[in-house]
Amino acid sequence: MSSNRTDLTTGFISCSVAILLFGSNYVPLKKYETGDGMFLQWVLCAAIWLVALVANLILRCPKFWPFAMVGGCIWATGNIAVVPIIKTIGLSLGLLIWGSFTALTGWASSRFGWFGMDAEKVSKPLLNYFGAGLSVVSAFIFLFIRSEIPSNMCSVDTTPLMIEHVPLLPAVGPGLSSCPLNPTAHTPAEVLPPWKVVNKTQEPCPGDSWVDKLSTVQSRIVGCSLAVISGILYGSTFVPIIYIKDHSKRNDCIYAGASQYDLDYVFAHSSGIFLTSTVYFLAYCIAMKNNPKLYPEAVLPGFLSGGLWAIATCCWFIANYTLSAVVSFPIITSKDK
Repeated sequence: MSSNRTDLTTGFISCSVAILLFGSNYVPLKKYETGDGMFLQWVLCAAIWLVALVANLILRCPKFWPFAMVGGCIWATGNIAVVPIIKTIGLSLGLLIWGSFTALTGWASSRFGWFGMDAEKVSKPLLNYFGAGLSVVSAFIFLFIRSEIPSNMCSVDTTPLMIEHVPLLPAVGPGLSSCPLNPTAHTPAEVLPPWKVVNKTQEPCPGDSWVDKLSTVQSRIVGCSLAVISGILYGSTFVPIIYIKDHSKRNDCIYAGASQYDLDYVFAHSSGIFLTSTVYFLAYCIAMKNNPKLYPEAVLPGFLSGGLWAIATCCWFIANYTLSAVVSFPIITSKDK
């Protein structure tokens, strides 16, 4: 009895910490331009992997199961859409939509035993189904909420202006000083007018990404669609780990004897996240012809954001172990609603 009470206490505390950190991990990035998000997602995932490495060392390096990396791959695939979602429908609506579909996917896969997992039983199924039904209704209501996203116009006042370098001619007489001259002029006194000074090295506009070129209707459709897809992927991220745990009880399975402690899989899960995000970022660099849009000022806030997310995920792993996924998923994903 005492052990069960301790597990419940640990589980609910872990849920509370996870909710707090998941709900605030994007705050450090609020004031920084992130472009199309491809560079940012790689920074976030690098921070996640580092935190998971520390956790793995603290746990004395439990056995690494490569299949657990698949969950990280699934999460990283959903994560590349976060910045486009925020830019098209806003953070609040994006969180509401993907949070709802995350809760539904995670609950349904655990409750009914999808993807080869063992179905989990609950003590009061009627209340469990009622809560899931409310999530279904709210998910579709959220799709019809209107959000006003200000257009990200590039201001000349905030864009560094670097003028074209023009040779300086020395002073040629009394009263004449060195100044930029028109190289095609025949007299040294002909100065280039301001409108002919060319800015060939101007930095790209921060809003110059495919997301900012969408119309209002297109932004709505793209943002909601990406939020739904990301939510489904997020809700499936723990499936490989739960699959390994369920099949560890079968002597004829390759996962026989695998750990039942969810946190033992956090390093493999995060390795899948970092590996997948790196592949996506390299593909992005190739697509951009080795000229990716990088935002150095977002590196440190990105690492902080990724670190907060990683700690929250470790708490979620603990909650899955102490409460079970069918209970922890609705609680933790309620942060988005």
